[in-house]
Amino acid sequence: MARPVSPPPLSDAPLEPGLYVVATPIGNLRDITLRALDVLDGADLILAEDTRVTGKLLAAYRISGRLERHDEHAAERARPKALALLAEGGRVALVSDAGTPLISDPGYRLVREAAAAGIRVYPIPGPSALLAALSVAGLPTDRILFAGFPPPKSAARRTFFEEVAGVGATLAFFEGGSRLADSLADMAAVFGPREAVVARELTKLYETVVRGPLPELAADPAFQAPKGEIVVLVAPGREAAATADEADAALAEALTRLRPADAASEVAKALGLPRRDLYRRAMALKGEGR
Repeated sequence: MARPVSPPPLSDAPLEPGLYVVATPIGNLRDITLRALDVLDGADLILAEDTRVTGKLLAAYRISGRLERHDEHAAERARPKALALLAEGGRVALVSDAGTPLISDPGYRLVREAAAAGIRVYPIPGPSALLAALSVAGLPTDRILFAGFPPPKSAARRTFFEEVAGVGATLAFFEGGSRLADSLADMAAVFGPREAVVARELTKLYETVVRGPLPELAADPAFQAPKGEIVVLVAPGREAAATADEADAALAEALTRLRPADAASEVAKALGLPRRDLYRRAMALKGEGR
């Protein structure tokens, strides 16, 4: 059972006018920063993706504030009001359900329009599911490609994965529990046996971080329908992209055993190149050999 949160003393310093992009806890409420609490306490308006979620956070720290909904459906209505308040010298805090706003969350239009109007935008850093997962994954972090949520349908999802297969960086995705098993299966089909990490419920009671080759993770019964949103990290492909001659040689060999579509899939996994391009080249090579 979680211990009650003891509110720390808030700052007496006045909050400067402007838009504050405030990171909030992804699970454990004690992960919020003291500066974030000061901002939430001093804001004239708090724009929240879900006012019920943010309301619980504010109640835990005994902060009262004017809350308004700001999600993908309400943003068009809420943004003009917020910009008008900012133009008058107001102080607006933008938060998401959990973590750092704008990371696969609405809000970039508000930030862009505020900046264009000459309004100061302040980052209030803190929790992030993406960074939390990367910090414990044990995968390279010198280059990272965050690709957000994959498409919900398998065909579009595989195409999506093929487009990033050749990137020489750790790949990061968000995924919902109901689609995790299917998404891992498609990753295994496109990326092959790369090392990967599935991180779920980070900072919460049932925090889980599982590492292993993608085919093993895809077959893990624990990932059939877990609850919550999950971060999936996939190790980089080949550091250097294969040359056209190397790809042609690999395709020519594969075509002696496989159909063009299967040859393209095999070479895509082996060389970390887009399957769609390899399939077109395989068809061309097949035609040249007639």
